[in-house]
Amino acid sequence: MNIIKRLTSLLTVIFGVLLLTFLLIHLVPGDPVDVMLGESANMADREALRADLGLDQPLVKQFGSYLAKLMHGDLGPSIHTQTPIIDLIQARYPATLKLALLSLLIGIVIGVPLGIFAALKAGHWQDFVVTIVSVRLSAMPAFWLGPVLMLIFAVWLGWLPVSGMDSGTSIILPAVTLGFGLSAILTRMTRTSLLEVLNDDYIRTARAKGLSERTVILRHALRAALLPIITIVGLQMGSLLAGTVITETIFSWDGVGRLLVESIEKRDYPVTQACVLMIALSYVLVNLATDVLYRLADPRVRHA
Repeated sequence: MNIIKRLTSLLTVIFGVLLLTFLLIHLVPGDPVDVMLGESANMADREALRADLGLDQPLVKQFGSYLAKLMHGDLGPSIHTQTPIIDLIQARYPATLKLALLSLLIGIVIGVPLGIFAALKAGHWQDFVVTIVSVRLSAMPAFWLGPVLMLIFAVWLGWLPVSGMDSGTSIILPAVTLGFGLSAILTRMTRTSLLEVLNDDYIRTARAKGLSERTVILRHALRAALLPIITIVGLQMGSLLAGTVITETIFSWDGVGRLLVESIEKRDYPVTQACVLMIALSYVLVNLATDVLYRLADPRVRHA
């Protein structure tokens, strides 16, 4: 697929996300006017505020106006604070990106070596133990694992902050919560991919040449097994950026995910749309970067 087709498909995905998000948030019960003025406000004040916010317009016109502003890079202001949404995103997105990158690093550092170890010990008790641990970790959702880690390391042991962003160590628990789940997936994928290539002819040839086992595994076998691993890393990076919604809420981490939850609670439509847009953009751009890495890792993909 050439780059033009790829970009066209990405734009289609983004438009679909914007349309679905716009429709869904308007279908959610609740009215931002009620949230701002209270249900006891008189009808005249309610209608005046609704007109001021543009909520009295038909949905088609509201969506068209939103797209027109978006084409000019204008995300609009927050309904509640009148703060430019671009300022809110710029203030929150770095925290989400930092959390996602550290979680990805933890997942790779734990998952890939464990996967290699399990593949080399295939059929032995070490492989069985690693497989069981990875399955258990992958079965632990963030909304369960996060509070458990918080209870152990913050409440009982007192080693780490319970929540917030007041110290440099505040990121450890949320990053570990997300990173453990990713490490379990990477462990199983690395093991499976490596086992598929360890018995190939070129691996036997490399060993016959007298190369060390370390060189054979890291330089030849692992590189051949990289494509599925890159796929998982790319997809999981996008999932991390989207999945931080729950983790950021649990640990009071002031990122885009928590901003999204807050905007939904307040029925702040423009902020909700902007948060979902940023998450969707991050996801598709990571997938585009993954395609580039495919071609760097395996030259055969360039001619596919």
